[in-house]
Amino acid sequence: MDSQHQPEQDPEPRSYWRRWTKQDFFPEPTFHNLSSYKNALSHTPSRLKDRLLNRSSDSFELLQLPKQSEHHMKRCLTWWDLIWLGFGSVVGSGIFVITGEATAQVGPAIVLSYAISGLSALLSVLCYTEFAVEIPVAGGSFSYLRIELGDFVAFIAAGNILLEAIVGAAGLGRSWTSYFASIINTTNTDFLRIRVSSLPDGFDLLDPIAVVVLLVANGIAMSGTARTSMLNWIASLVSALVIVFIIVVGFVHGKTENLIPFFPYGAEGVFKASALVYWSYTGFDMVANLAEEVKQPSKDIPVGMIGSMSLITVIYCLMSLALVMMQKYTDISAEAAYSVAFSAIGMNWAKYLVSICALKGMTTSLLVGSLGQARYTTQIARAHMISPWFALVHPKTGTPIYATILVTIASAVVAFFTSLDVLSSVFSFSTLSIFMCVAIALLVRRYHVKDVTATNDLAKFLASLFVIIGSSIAIAALWNTNVRGWVWYVVAGLIWFIGTLWMALLPKQRVAKVWGVPLVPWLPALSIGINLFLIGSLGYVAILRFAICTAVMVVYYLFVGVHATYDVAHQIDQQESRTEEGNAS
Repeated sequence: MDSQHQPEQDPEPRSYWRRWTKQDFFPEPTFHNLSSYKNALSHTPSRLKDRLLNRSSDSFELLQLPKQSEHHMKRCLTWWDLIWLGFGSVVGSGIFVITGEATAQVGPAIVLSYAISGLSALLSVLCYTEFAVEIPVAGGSFSYLRIELGDFVAFIAAGNILLEAIVGAAGLGRSWTSYFASIINTTNTDFLRIRVSSLPDGFDLLDPIAVVVLLVANGIAMSGTARTSMLNWIASLVSALVIVFIIVVGFVHGKTENLIPFFPYGAEGVFKASALVYWSYTGFDMVANLAEEVKQPSKDIPVGMIGSMSLITVIYCLMSLALVMMQKYTDISAEAAYSVAFSAIGMNWAKYLVSICALKGMTTSLLVGSLGQARYTTQIARAHMISPWFALVHPKTGTPIYATILVTIASAVVAFFTSLDVLSSVFSFSTLSIFMCVAIALLVRRYHVKDVTATNDLAKFLASLFVIIGSSIAIAALWNTNVRGWVWYVVAGLIWFIGTLWMALLPKQRVAKVWGVPLVPWLPALSIGINLFLIGSLGYVAILRFAICTAVMVVYYLFVGVHATYDVAHQIDQQESRTEEGNAS
């Protein structure tokens, strides 16, 4: 038994800050020297095949991978913390910035647009919640995909997760500067940035304030999860009071005649606005990454995640309704909807409350994002897809400081140079593709268990999944090529329905142990369809940028990732074989 547990014991504890050797960064046999690396490269095809076919397990993600961090993260969060963390991560500047622009496309029916987007976000939350309850680890969607869709798909997701973390944080930092500047100077939101004409367009406005904001937010996150959670819910409580004020004033001073006509742009306007306001709901996935630090995952996670998203959907619908009642939709400002609306009813001073609430929202989004992003990175490093050095957890703070520093530096550099329009399209594609993959992974989890599912049932499941995805892509393609005849949508929708019904009639191979998504496969299939529909609305440029980023990730995987993960997997297999042989003898 002593030899079995020897690897977990460290007779001479090493300082957290003194890990600078090559062995710390690249401990895998492939990278011992140049000849070993050349030998590994010559076996790339066989190793790639091994990784493509490999799927992780619940027990491996829960029990084995956390050992890479040497110290445990502290279980200090309850459902109360998760509700406010969800509120803090989602309720940022989006509701204040996007609502005006969206209302111009849909009119008073903006309320329905927010309800539809909230429903689609809630579907993704349900999928995340089932996984988070059964696999409460820091990796979030990365771990879920690694278990159900395999090592390679998880790596592509991991790359997009890191891209989402860096780009999302950078975008929030840039937004913070813009909103702060708008309070001081309403005519020029770029006056706090430094223009460098020699740099290309989109990268020529340097933003030092965004860098400072990112450094402060991530510094707080590194100091401890409990402290960050407390700061978040106190700040979010203040924001909630301001939101209640906005809703009450809107209904008191609102006029029902401003709601007529309710559908000036028809159903097309409602769905266009739904795609636009969906970004006001993003950020909840960061809360799922904190599952490893939740005291009672089976109780706290469902209440915290589903409760926060339900509350946010109601708040957004009420806020948008208050806006269109205060002011005729044709008069609502696209840039500063709420500030202008308050001015219209003679409450100029209220615009400062709106600005403070928006800045607070961006700040708490950065705080919660810092927590979630670092934990994504930690689990990715635990799997050796990036250096395991980033997986180390500090013994006193119980936080992954190295992982936080990595995301902080990368996002600060991006925020310093890159404009918001460049950042937003990349962020949106990465986020939606991950949400879609998690819904697919949930269906795989319910219908396919290795060495249990019959080959015939697996073939039927894959065929029905192909029909669901294909029909969802068809609907998105029809909509984005401006085909408006109802016949084609009915045909595509009927095919989607038949594919989902076919899957529903197949035998499920696994049921949720504690808490599960209801109406499987209908709700996950609907989530796949909605996310693909929204992806299709992003346009050609976003797809091209996504393809370029993915190509870079694949190159890295072929030269580094596949060999590191192959070495780790086979080292563990060898250790388990030796353990079994020792027990047998």
